[in-house]
Amino acid sequence: MITAIKRFRGGINPGHHKETAELETVKMPLPSKVVIPMQQHVGAPCVPLVKKGDRVLVGQKIGDSDKPVSAPVHSSVSGTVTDVRTIIYSNGMEVMAVEIKPDGLQELHESVVPPVCTDRESMLKAIRESGIVGLGGAGFPVGVKLSPPPGKTIDTLIINGAECEPFITSDYREMLENPQYIIEGTKKVMEITGVNKAYIGIEENKPHAIDLLSSLAAESDGIYVVSLPARYPQGGEKQLIYALTGRKVPTGGLPLDIGVVVQNVTTVSFIAQYFKTGLPLIRKKVTVDGSAVADPKNVEVLIGTPLKEVFEFCGGFCDEPRKIIMGGPMMGVAQHSLDDPVLKQTNALLAFGVRDAEQPRESVCIRCGKCAAACPMSLLPLYINLNVVRGRFEETGKYHVTDCIECGCCSYVCPASRNLVQSVRMAKAELRKIAARKQGGGN
Repeated sequence: MITAIKRFRGGINPGHHKETAELETVKMPLPSKVVIPMQQHVGAPCVPLVKKGDRVLVGQKIGDSDKPVSAPVHSSVSGTVTDVRTIIYSNGMEVMAVEIKPDGLQELHESVVPPVCTDRESMLKAIRESGIVGLGGAGFPVGVKLSPPPGKTIDTLIINGAECEPFITSDYREMLENPQYIIEGTKKVMEITGVNKAYIGIEENKPHAIDLLSSLAAESDGIYVVSLPARYPQGGEKQLIYALTGRKVPTGGLPLDIGVVVQNVTTVSFIAQYFKTGLPLIRKKVTVDGSAVADPKNVEVLIGTPLKEVFEFCGGFCDEPRKIIMGGPMMGVAQHSLDDPVLKQTNALLAFGVRDAEQPRESVCIRCGKCAAACPMSLLPLYINLNVVRGRFEETGKYHVTDCIECGCCSYVCPASRNLVQSVRMAKAELRKIAARKQGGGN
């Protein structure tokens, strides 16, 4: 049992804006179509298994890959495949996608049956077949995460219920609405990994969730619910691990290197439900909020639903939306089109009007050091930014730019409104290109 919480370095206290926290999740009706990308995960993209004109059923696998790091995708509706085409994500990446027009019947595919598992390997295979990825936003295939390589031993499981980013309340609603599945899913992951202790970390500003899960965990050996300080980014994987275990993930390393596996509360909840029903990952609980949204809600949405239809279900816009974000305001990604679909990792959709979306004008860095003080990874964002502006991308490696978790704390506190996080993303992208050129023998 944890006797003392370790406080991570840096961090900030932005407004929580959890106005939807006490709004019970409502189920959205069938959309007019779904567009299901073949890559909704870290790793190799899937290859479409269907073609235009095919009829598909709910839960049917429509994309898969034979690569070790990947996750299959499934149809969220029954209906007809109307197109298989390339779409462009908001980050500029091209990916194949399957478009399906629902028939309204929602017939289940014959493969949707509870998996029969007799050992660890069969459980891991079932988890892969479910299509589950990290639902906290990272999108790493869970089956891979629960399969440590030789020489790596897991002794601690951490379930992330911090949900520290402003506005997002979908995980909180999962904790209130499906707490028994969270405990069951935690037990299942403990069984797969062979660990005998698990910590469910929840920020102290969610007392109802803490009380509810604590009462259920009390009946289970080795599962402990821990109240955490409400400080952003408490839900960051490395910050959460340090708070609960005192261990630090080494530079360039993974939680597995220090014997820890971290899973999101909604992820383990889904795992429990999948082993009970056999229904793969085809729907997602999403917080819809922001100053431009007429009727904010927590909504259960079928994966592939166009963003436009989700916002229409929430009353449309009460103000001209100047910025649409998938995810939270700190780490989310701005969307270029309302035709973009809901993904497996989508936990929030935010729309902001003119006043809230206005981008402050950058001014000259005054070397105040606020960005360095706020950085939870002990980096120097001002020098990373300086080198990016001057085109010295390789120099950013000396400032450990790849250790940045892109939490946005530096940009939040910068009095000069420097585009610090954008600089980090540019540096990482350029370093990947440089590494690829060197590997290929280029200059």
